[in-house]
Amino acid sequence: MNQTNRKTEYSTNEAIVKEIASSIAGLDYGNVLIKVHDAKIVQIEITERKRYDDYWNIEKGGGI
Repeated sequence: MNQTNRKTEYSTNEAIVKEIASSIAGLDYGNVLIKVHDAKIVQIEITERKRYDDYWNIEKGGGI
């Protein structure tokens, strides 16, 4: 692998790592799924969940 290919590969990998870090930083609850094919990251899926435990003052057995 020549120097140009290494630099391009490193830049791509750095961009993917930044994208993953950004996805994690913007998530309170949820999942970040990284799909890999042939040892390369091909897709990032983000599933966000909202939790409302702190917003509801529900007594035990009280329901909604």
